[in-house]
Amino acid sequence: MSVRRTVPAVSFEFFPPKTLDQSFRLWETARALAPLGPDFVSVTYGAGGTTRQLTHEAVTALATHYGLNVAAHLTCVEATRAETMQIVDDYAAAGVREIVALRGDAPQGAAAWTPHPEGFASSVELIEAIAARGGFTIRCGAYPEPHPDSPDSAADVAFLKRKVDAGATSAITQFFFDPDTFFRFRDACAAAGIAAPVIPGILPIQSWAGAKRFAARCGTSVPAWAEDAFARAGKPGEAALARDIAVELCTRLIEGGVDRLHFYTLNRPELTAEVCAALGIEATEAAA
Repeated sequence: MSVRRTVPAVSFEFFPPKTLDQSFRLWETARALAPLGPDFVSVTYGAGGTTRQLTHEAVTALATHYGLNVAAHLTCVEATRAETMQIVDDYAAAGVREIVALRGDAPQGAAAWTPHPEGFASSVELIEAIAARGGFTIRCGAYPEPHPDSPDSAADVAFLKRKVDAGATSAITQFFFDPDTFFRFRDACAAAGIAAPVIPGILPIQSWAGAKRFAARCGTSVPAWAEDAFARAGKPGEAALARDIAVELCTRLIEGGVDRLHFYTLNRPELTAEVCAALGIEATEAAA
C-alpha cells in the first residue's frame, strides 16, 4: 500500500499591529506569504476585544492591498450582542466574507471567562447569530487536546459538533506536537458525525520558551522529546530544529490524509515560508 503524498492547501494567521514596527512586520509577512496562494488568511482578535479596531484595520488593508481572502477573528468578550453584530455588519460593508467565530479568552486580570450580561454566552450562540444574518463563511476553533475549561476531549468533540450544527463550515485546531494527537481527534470528530473539515493548526516554533508559554495557556502538552531536543540544540540550533520539527509534523499529517494546513505565523514569515517550500508549496505565477 503506497503512502499518500500531496501538496496541501495552506492558510496563515496574522495578528494586528500595535506599533509602527509591528505594522512593517505584518506587511512584510503578507508580502512574503501571499504569493503562496493561501486559501485564506486570518487576523486575530486581542483578549477582551483589545485589538477590535486594529483587527478591523488590518483585515481591510490585507484584503484591499494584497487581494487576500481574509477571515476576521471575532469573539464574544466584553461586548453586547448588538455591538458584536455591528462589527459583523462593518466587515460585510468592507467586503469581508469570512469570520473565525470564537468565544475568546478572559480579559487580562480576570480569573475566569464570564459572558457579558447582554452579550453572547458562547461561540455557539455567536455562530448561530452570524449564520442567521447570512453572507459569511464561518470558521471556528477546535481543540485536539482538552481546552483549559473542558473536562476532557469528548466534551470538546461534542462542543465542536454544536458549533458545526450552528453554522460553522470548518474548524481550525489549536497547535499540537504529535500528529497522532490530531489523528485521534479527527477520528473522534468523524465518529461524532462532524462532516466539516477540521484543519490542523501548525506553530512553526520561533522561540522555544515562547512556544511553551503558549502551550501552557491553551492546554497543549509539551512532549519530553521536544524539551530534550531544544535543550541539546541550544540557541544556535533552535531555528534549524524548529524547521525540521514542523516539516516532519506536516509530512506525517499529509501522509495521514490531511490536505489543508493552517500556520500560526506570529507575523514572522521566514520559518513558515521555509516549511512550505520543503513541503513543495511554491509561489504561483498568478499569486506572485
